[in-house]
Amino acid sequence: MQIILIEDVQGLGYKNDIVTVKDGYGRNYLIPQHKGIVATESAKKVLAENLRQRAHKLAAIKKAAEELAARIEPLSLTIAAKVSEAGTLYAAVGAAQVAAEINRQGYEVDAKQVTVKEPAKELGHYVATVNLHREVSVEVPFEVVAEGEEAPAAE
Repeated sequence: MQIILIEDVQGLGYKNDIVTVKDGYGRNYLIPQHKGIVATESAKKVLAENLRQRAHKLAAIKKAAEELAARIEPLSLTIAAKVSEAGTLYAAVGAAQVAAEINRQGYEVDAKQVTVKEPAKELGHYVATVNLHREVSVEVPFEVVAEGEEAPAAE
């Protein structure tokens, strides 16, 4: 069964993609959850016309994401966290803290756009990925330091 996705579905495709799925998955999950519609000939024609009209707008959105990525790429963040006597963090540093630090630097990024493979549970250097567009992402290094300390100078 062919389905036109109405919204992004993790592991399946992005909005406006035409995907082939098993009949039960399409009828029992995607369509009732309003994540897709049946890809009939008329629905495909409507989709093609809508995509044609929005192509210019999508190109502008992608260009803006590329420009933001170029400005974010040279960033190197320092995030202060509370540390116990033993040197471990009380709470892991994750995507929300990285997004908040990027926003403090003057760039607008949502925490949902930031991915940290392993949350930082110790002091040290880590890398976060900022997904600005389906085709544009940038890696941002960050360092976790003890609260109240400055980042050590590079040797």
